[in-house]
Amino acid sequence: MNLLKRLFGAKAPQLEDSYVVTITQETISVYHPQWLTLTGSIKWDDIHTILLINTDEGPWLPDVWLTLVGDDNRCMIPQGAKGFEDIYDIVSKYEGFNFENAAKSMSCTDNAEFMLWSKRELQKT
Repeated sequence: MNLLKRLFGAKAPQLEDSYVVTITQETISVYHPQWLTLTGSIKWDDIHTILLINTDEGPWLPDVWLTLVGDDNRCMIPQGAKGFEDIYDIVSKYEGFNFENAAKSMSCTDNAEFMLWSKRELQKT
C-alpha cells in the first residue's frame, strides 16, 4: 500500500513550482532560484497592459505566462507558480478585463498572445 501511495499518490513536481513570486502593495516580482533568473518586476501603478502568452514549449517549459507590461519593464508569471492565482484574482477585477480572451488562452496550444486588459484602451473610451 505504501509503495502504491508513493507511486501514484504524490503529485510530481512541476517546473512552475520552482518560481518564487513576491507580491507587495507596491510591486510584483518573479524569480527562478535554480536558474538565478528574474522573469521580471513591476510596480502595480506602472502596469498598462496585461496579456496571457501561450507557447508550444510545454511540458518541458512553462507554456502559459501571465504578463504584466509597463513602459520600461514587464513581469512574467508562469501559470501554476505559487502566486499566479493571487495576481490573476487581483487583475481580473480591473475594469474592462477580457474574460473571453482568458478562456480562449486556456484552450490554445499554439504560440499566441491574448490581450486581457489595457489601460490605454480604457483611456480611449
